[in-house]
Amino acid sequence: MGDKLNLEISRRRFLAGSIAGLAAAGLPAWFAKDAEASEGEWLRGLTSGGKARKIGPNDTINCAVIGPGGSRGGYRQGLADAEAIAGQPGVKMVAACDVDAKHLAEACEAFGPDCKGYRDFREVLGRKDIDAVVIGTPDHWHAAICIMAMKAGKDVYCEKPLTLTVEEGRKITKVWKETGRVFQTGSQQRSGGQFRLACELTRNGRLGRIKKVETFLPTGPTGGPFEVRAVPTDFDWDMWLGPVRYTDYVFERTHGDFRWWLEYSGGMMTDWGAHHNDIAQWGLGTERSGPVSVESEGVAANPCNNSYSTFPEFKITYTYADGTPLICTDKGPNGVRFEGENGWIFVDRGHIEASDQRLLDEPLPANAKRLYVSNNHAGNFVECIRSRKQPICDAEIGHRSASVCHIGNISLRLSGRKLKWDPAAERFVGDEEANLFLSRPYRKPWKI
Repeated sequence: MGDKLNLEISRRRFLAGSIAGLAAAGLPAWFAKDAEASEGEWLRGLTSGGKARKIGPNDTINCAVIGPGGSRGGYRQGLADAEAIAGQPGVKMVAACDVDAKHLAEACEAFGPDCKGYRDFREVLGRKDIDAVVIGTPDHWHAAICIMAMKAGKDVYCEKPLTLTVEEGRKITKVWKETGRVFQTGSQQRSGGQFRLACELTRNGRLGRIKKVETFLPTGPTGGPFEVRAVPTDFDWDMWLGPVRYTDYVFERTHGDFRWWLEYSGGMMTDWGAHHNDIAQWGLGTERSGPVSVESEGVAANPCNNSYSTFPEFKITYTYADGTPLICTDKGPNGVRFEGENGWIFVDRGHIEASDQRLLDEPLPANAKRLYVSNNHAGNFVECIRSRKQPICDAEIGHRSASVCHIGNISLRLSGRKLKWDPAAERFVGDEEANLFLSRPYRKPWKI
């Protein structure tokens, strides 16, 4: 994958981060103080309805993790999320589910003897005593499990990217609104103080008119063709595939490497892109809509069978309704750069910097627009389970952050074609071939 991936602060450190712990990131003193005092204006009365169990401040929240991952294959995002949530006061992880028996055993060991193991997530959703689920499966499973979980009365924490297709995100959002469940997308950068600072400054005009935003992602891997192997006896390959078409077992399709196959994910565009493009849209104030056009250039995906099929190198240009371009590329330092008439701000997981330090140091006025404050992504989810408010990265935001990545991949799949996008209708304008990529068929008996 290249050395760029070494720039990532570990998920465990970031999930456990706080304003105090990020002092070295370059946050000004005025912002840290204000962050503690401000509740944020974004909530706007969004509360959860439905028939949630009334959970008092001293009641235990029972959670389950579906798709924790484990040491085999090196993919442990679900387990890291579950550990962060279980580490909050008053939370207990009472169930774990994984199609890999070794991963399941690791998860149950991590959470102790009261954590019961399952191979089929539907058994977990059938338990009336479980209040919330953490979903860390590969992307192609997210939508079906999210929807079934919400309909079963569970609050949901789902890893990013939220979906595999735009249609899936629209359906998740519809069920979320209908059921009123608390829903947190695992875009944990929103709970990093330096990212919120960059977005607050941008949205309050500190940089003047925004000339462009750039998001820099790692370069994706290439590989294959890979060997077809016998399915391991402790791994349920058919259930792992679930709603996607059946294919022979290839180890490199599974665990952490699922990201590099278009059947299951979207490559770096949806892996890191769902993080950085989410911050870009937050700064632009478009986190509940999207761009109006997209065009791209990039290295073609590998056409060979049993080879990684996502795009390793790319440059995607989105244009928003006010003319602002967002350029997403694998060429540059991992992070997000806002450039305006008055200078620039660059932010990543380790720090924030600006063309002039005064852009960061000068406090915003008392009447400035304030964004949702969360200093702990897992803690924010748990707090919202008790309060029935919505977390900082709800289903709609998670969907929009994923869909901007999806339409970039669609442009790449159509050889860089410039596409007009209607963010209200969530369809391409005048291009039915492109619209075919907005959904996918589900293998029976699975559906959403």
